[in-house]
Amino acid sequence: MSSLFADVRGTLVPQPGGRHGPLPPLLVALTFVTGLVDAFSYLVLGHVFVANMTGNVIFVGFALVGARGFSLAASVAALVSFWFGALAGGRMGVRLGQHRGHMLTAAASIQSALLVISVVLAAVSGSPVGAGYRYPLIVAMSVAMGVQNATARKLAVPDLTTTVLTLTITGIAADSSIAGGPGASAGRRTISVVAMFLGALVGAAFVLHVSIVAPLASALAVLLAVSATAYVLGRTDAAWVRP
Repeated sequence: MSSLFADVRGTLVPQPGGRHGPLPPLLVALTFVTGLVDAFSYLVLGHVFVANMTGNVIFVGFALVGARGFSLAASVAALVSFWFGALAGGRMGVRLGQHRGHMLTAAASIQSALLVISVVLAAVSGSPVGAGYRYPLIVAMSVAMGVQNATARKLAVPDLTTTVLTLTITGIAADSSIAGGPGASAGRRTISVVAMFLGALVGAAFVLHVSIVAPLASALAVLLAVSATAYVLGRTDAAWVRP
């Protein structure tokens, strides 16, 4: 148990000079953003995710056989937009990959710009969101999350993918001491799961009890903080900036 708490502490408050520097807590923050935006998209835009593409692939299957409440067009729009975002994130990673601080700063800045658009669209759309606003929101947020996912992949901090938890949850169980494993990274993996859960919880609470704009505004605030932090800390030539 002490190793679990030590791993949690090391993820949220990394030791100076660590291999990944401030990247772990920043990626945890982006995982929280994932929960926020997917709560908004699923509850406000219908049965569609803008970050969880596994869910959208399944939703396409549901829609093709006529299951009620699932939109083939919305799921495909999210998948295609996410792909373009991931493509852009991948190309950016090639250009900026030799400095992980610059890469994260650029990615979070692009996401912030797309979230500004999303906040404005949500603010003027009213509730429920009309078709004229639904698809622009799906596209803007899916592109943003594609950029995030590609960037997290390029940053390559173990167990912090920011959008995918299936392997993370599998690792918690399969690598545990109960299963005969080393129990490594259990704290980091748990933090990742908790961050997304809290993002979804807060996002859903905002949508249901505050305003549909609130989860997107919160996600934007987090992204701006991540971008600013990565910029300031990435100005040094610390070891963590190198891939």
